[in-house]
Amino acid sequence: MSELTGTIIAAHGRHYLADVDGEKLQCVTRGKKTNVAVGDVVHLKKTSNDQAVIERIAERTTLLYRSDQYKSKLLAANISRLFIVVATEPGFADDLVSRALVACEAAGIEAHIILNKTDVEELLPRARERVAPYAALGYPVHEVSAKARPEQTVATLMPLLEGQSSIFIGQSGMGKSSMINLLVPDADIAVREISAALDTGKHTTTFTRLYRLPGGAAIIDSPGFQEFGLYHLTEGMLERAFVEFKPYLGGCKYYNCRHLAEPQCAVLEAVAEGKIARMRHELYGQLLHESSQTLY
Repeated sequence: MSELTGTIIAAHGRHYLADVDGEKLQCVTRGKKTNVAVGDVVHLKKTSNDQAVIERIAERTTLLYRSDQYKSKLLAANISRLFIVVATEPGFADDLVSRALVACEAAGIEAHIILNKTDVEELLPRARERVAPYAALGYPVHEVSAKARPEQTVATLMPLLEGQSSIFIGQSGMGKSSMINLLVPDADIAVREISAALDTGKHTTTFTRLYRLPGGAAIIDSPGFQEFGLYHLTEGMLERAFVEFKPYLGGCKYYNCRHLAEPQCAVLEAVAEGKIARMRHELYGQLLHESSQTLY
């Protein structure tokens, strides 16, 4: 049989769904490999009418993943933009936002923040205050209210998605699903179809999935998660993934400075002068500690 080329549009465990020119095929990898991500372009061989085996993965432009001490979890491949959804309520974790931004810098993906539920006016000033440090670093913040102002939300987000392959991430409760449903009107039907095809049971939303928009753009929706481990980033990658460190790198007394407690460190001086937020420098120290714990 001839080899086919498709895009992975859903993943659940070791089960994948590929879109081959509009035809959906259930796929497995050869052996026990699980190194396939949603968004991957794959070369397949059909094994039956609706099933195929993944022979190889085409070269990726980007790969976003998170990792802990023991394993890594691929989030998406070939994406150009990441949207972190936060809201006025419930409260969001700065740690998760900062880690996602660091992951984007390391992977070469453009990061945006969406502040949802702006109709909750009494909580809006505090939420704006909390996203301000990220805006100050140059990350665009877009304010929307998916439930109260759906048309305005679509008008704000659609131009940002055009021509891009984007992933939406966020903790549960931030309104990410409402947003996806506005942008992809038949998302619910697609989820049911994917669930049936992956045979994961009817009510699961624990898989990552890719939707196509008219005009060729793609949106990847990932399940809500509370942790974003970055154990795979090395020291060198970490210092470059904090955008605000860049002006000071190379200005330290010691060429192998870790920017933690060394004398005459340009980064630590910038923290002391308030040019780098202490919260971000503390996260850098935490991530450095994590990367030294890696077992794999």
